Amino acid sequence: MSIPPPAFSDVAKASNDLINRDFYHTAAANLEVKSKAPNGVNFNVKGKSSHEGSTAGSAWTTTNVLNTKLELDNQIAKGMKAEVAADFVPSSKDIGAKLNLSFKQPNFHARAFFDLMKGPTANIDAVLGREGFLVGAEAGYDVQKAAITRYAAAVGYTVPQYSAAITASNNLSVFSAAYYHKVNSEVEAGAKATWDSKGSNNVGLEVAGKWRLDPTSFAKAKVNDRGVASLAYNVLLRSGVTVGAGISLDTQKLNESAHKVGTHFEFNG
Repeated sequence: MSIPPPAFSDVAKASNDLINRDFYHTAAANLEVKSKAPNGVNFNVKGKSSHEGSTAGSAWTTTNVLNTKLELDNQIAKGMKAEVAADFVPSSKDIGAKLNLSFKQPNFHARAFFDLMKGPTANIDAVLGREGFLVGAEAGYDVQKAAITRYAAAVGYTVPQYSAAITASNNLSVFSAAYYHKVNSEVEAGAKATWDSKGSNNVGLEVAGKWRLDPTSFAKAKVNDRGVASLAYNVLLRSGVTVGAGISLDTQKLNESAHKVGTHFEFNG
């Protein structure tokens, strides 16, 4: 039986994840602690130290917010999921209400996100899939302004070993072509080219690779058209403890302080 195609935002997910995720040089230090209480309550604490020295992390707040969520899965129709979320802030009397819909069929995947109190606004996307080929579109609409606020389109082809996608975002002004290849169980490779038709005529290019060193560790590398090379290493020290390290080198400015080094610590309890 055919599985539904990916959501519009995931048409180029494999290449985007390979190029953008698990590179740790963007922050000097990053800490993430996840735990789950016996009653099922999840706790997530994050802290980050930037290269400029400032630190941002989680903070407790005394603001009282009432949240209500109603979820219906396969109740309205087979393959349809509806979610209604509302929140109320007593101190400011602010009310928020959102309606999210998703509909999946073997060759079709559509989503709609409505912000009922702001605008109202709607963001709708859909993807058609057939034998690995994908065609999708996305649009935003402001009811009060009676205007389309943004739109995008994408085409792609995906199979377990590799995938390719071309997207046109920012009202069809920014074009991207992405490719991902799972060479084998240990090696992955990918590339992405981006061109902004309203900007310069230069085409941005990124090439990345991932190597699974053993069952608990992997290394990644990427380089872009500006000569910036990034390296990363991730290892699972023991159950629930992951450590990552990364470095970014500007190969055109090796004698300058344009390089960045970062670390990442993650604890899961």
